[in-house]
Amino acid sequence: MLYTVASWTFDFGHALHARPTWTRAVVTGPPTSIQELAFGAFGTSAAAVQGFVVIKQALEAAVQSSSQPRTTEPKATMKRMGGWLSAKTPVTLHSSASKSLTAVDEPYALQQALAAAAHIMNDDVDLAETELRKGTSPFHKLGIATTFFLRATLGFEKEVIEAASQRLAEAEESALEHQRRALRDPSTAHRSQIYPVGAEYALCHAETQLMSAVVAVLNESLTESLRGFYKLRKAFGTLWEISEAERVYLEKRGLSRGSVAGSKVSLAGSTVAASESSGVQTPRSKRDSDSEDEDEDLEFVDADEGVDDLPTPTAAYQGHLDDLKLNGLSMSDSDTKRQPPSQSNGIPSKPAASSALDDLDFNTVTSDPIDLFIHSGTALCFGLLQLLLSMVPPTFAKLLSLFSFRGNRANGMRLLWSATRFKTNINGAMASLITLGFHNGAIAFCDILSSDALPEERLRVLLKEMRTLYPKSKLWLLEEARVLSRDHELEKAIAITEGGEPSPLKQVEALRVFERSLNFMYLHRYEDCAKSFLHCIELNNWSHALYYYIAASCYVELYRLAKVAGDVKEAKRCEDEAERLFKIVPAHIGKKRFMARQLPFDTFVARKLEKITARAATLSCSYIDAIGVSPLEEMIYFWSGYKRMPASQLEISLERLAFSTTQPTWSQEQKDEKAIHSLLQATA
Repeated sequence: MLYTVASWTFDFGHALHARPTWTRAVVTGPPTSIQELAFGAFGTSAAAVQGFVVIKQALEAAVQSSSQPRTTEPKATMKRMGGWLSAKTPVTLHSSASKSLTAVDEPYALQQALAAAAHIMNDDVDLAETELRKGTSPFHKLGIATTFFLRATLGFEKEVIEAASQRLAEAEESALEHQRRALRDPSTAHRSQIYPVGAEYALCHAETQLMSAVVAVLNESLTESLRGFYKLRKAFGTLWEISEAERVYLEKRGLSRGSVAGSKVSLAGSTVAASESSGVQTPRSKRDSDSEDEDEDLEFVDADEGVDDLPTPTAAYQGHLDDLKLNGLSMSDSDTKRQPPSQSNGIPSKPAASSALDDLDFNTVTSDPIDLFIHSGTALCFGLLQLLLSMVPPTFAKLLSLFSFRGNRANGMRLLWSATRFKTNINGAMASLITLGFHNGAIAFCDILSSDALPEERLRVLLKEMRTLYPKSKLWLLEEARVLSRDHELEKAIAITEGGEPSPLKQVEALRVFERSLNFMYLHRYEDCAKSFLHCIELNNWSHALYYYIAASCYVELYRLAKVAGDVKEAKRCEDEAERLFKIVPAHIGKKRFMARQLPFDTFVARKLEKITARAATLSCSYIDAIGVSPLEEMIYFWSGYKRMPASQLEISLERLAFSTTQPTWSQEQKDEKAIHSLLQATA
C-alpha cells in the first residue's frame, strides 16, 4: 500500500511539473501573497500558472463548501483544534449515528470496535464488517471505512473506490459530530489527563481525512485530488495539535518522547524549533482567538535579503580527463569498509528503528485505553504523513511548503516504529504493515544503501510477532516471501506464496499471485511465469497490458531455447503463442490512466511494439525474430530482479543476453539495442 501511495504522490507532482493540459485557465485579478510566492518559486511559465490556478480554485471551492457562520464554541484546552474541527459544515447524519456516546460508553465502544477491526489484519474482512456493523459509534464507522479503504488501495477497482468514498464520508461526519458535541458539553465526554476533550474523535476525523485524500487521488480526477490534499492539510494540523498536547503533558512530568515538536536543536549554526528541524512546519499567528479562521493563520514574511555578496565559485573545464591520476585508487577491503553514521553539525545521525527503541514506552505513562488509542493512532498517521511527504518530488515539495507541508523520513519512520509497540491494536498492526512494506519494498529495491537502512534483526522479529498474532493473514505471508526473496531464497519464497488456501480478500490474493509471478520470472521458470501472470488478469483489472507483455516475453525465451535445441515443433508452438499474446497487448494500452495521463509502462510497451513491427518489415523476418535483446531480461531489470537472484540465476541471465550477440545481424544492430544489452549485462 505504501509504495502505491508514494507513486500516486510522485505522479501528481510530475503532472504539475510537466506542463499539464487539463486546464486552460488564466490568472485574473490582483495577485495574492500566495500567488506572488508561488510565481517567485516556480517562475511565470505556463505550467506554473496553470498548476497554481487549479490548486487555488480547488482550495477556494473546498473552503466555500464549508463557509457557514461559526457558532460560539466553549473554550477548550485545544483552541486551534476547535478551530480546525468547529461546527462549520452542515452535517446530515444517518439515524444510527444520532446518539452521542457518553464517557461511560466510550471505552466499551472503542474496545468492541478494536476487537472487530483486528479481524481485518487476519484477512477475515467479512467477519470484521459483520462485527463492526453491530455498533454505531465513530470507532465502528471508522473500522468499516477502513475495510473499504484497504480494498480500494489494494485493488484499484472503480466500484470499490466509490464505495470507500461513501463510507469514509459517513465516518468523517460521525467523528466530526461527536467531536462537536464533546466541545459543547465537556462534562459528558471522556476526560483525559493528557489530551483535550474530544481528542479521540478528532483523531478519528483526521484518519478519515487521510484515507479520503488517498481515495480522492484514486478517483483519477485532478479536482478531487486537490481537494484531497486540502483535507490532508487539515488532518496534518489536527495531528500536530494532538501531538503537542501529549508533549506538553510529558514535559510537565519530566518525561521525554522525542516529540515532533520537541526541544530545540542547533542546525547549521542556527537555533530553530524542533518542529521545523523535524520537517513539521506549523503555521503561527499572533492572533489566536476563537473566531480565527483556520486559513488565516498562515503568515508569509519576506526573507531577509541583507546578505553580503559572496564570490560565485567558478570552475573551468581543464581538459585531458584521460590524464587524471587514478593509480592511487584501491578497491581493497580496508578502503571499502563502511564508515560510521555521519554527523551533521555535531548531531549524530541515528537509525529510526534504534531511535524508536529509545522512545518512551507509553504503556508506562497511562493505562487508559482511549489515551493509548489516541497515542498509537497519532504516531501511525503522523508518521505515515511525514514519510509520504518526504518522498514528494522537489518541485512539488516547494509548492506544498507554501501550505506548511513538509515531511521528514527519519522522523516519520521513528513514529511508525513507535506505533508498532501496540501490535494488538489496529493502529499498531497498520504501522507494522507499513513499516515492513516500506523496508521490504521501497528500500530493498535500492542498490546503494547505508549500513543502517535495513534493521534486519528488528524487522524479522516484528514479522514473526505479526505472523503469530494473525496466522491466517496472507499479508504477513507476503511480507515473509519478500524477505526471503531479498535473501536470494526465491524457491522458498515461491513455496510460501503457493501453499495454503487463497485469501478471502480478492485484492490480497492478487498481490500474492503477482509476487509469485515475479519470483518465477527471477528463476527463469518461463512456462510457470507466463501462466501465473495470465492468472493475474483474472484477479484484477489494473494493468493487463503488463501481464500480457511479460507472458509473451516468456514465450519468446522458450522459442529461442527450442530453436537452439533444434526442436522445431516446440519452437513453432512458442513462437505462435508469443505472437498471439503480443498482438493482444495494444488493446489494453491506455485503458488505465492516472491524472488523465497514460501509465509510464503503457508508453514503454507501445513504443517497444512499434519498434518490433518496424524491425520485422526492415529485416524481412517474422515478428518474433525481429525482437532484439531479451524483453524478459528488461522486465527483470525493471523489477530489480538481479538484486534478488542467486549466482546460478545470474549466470542464466547472462546466457540469455548472449543470445542476441550470436545472431548474424548483431554487427549491424542499432546503437540503442547494443546500449540496452551492455546495461543489462553490466547489471547482471
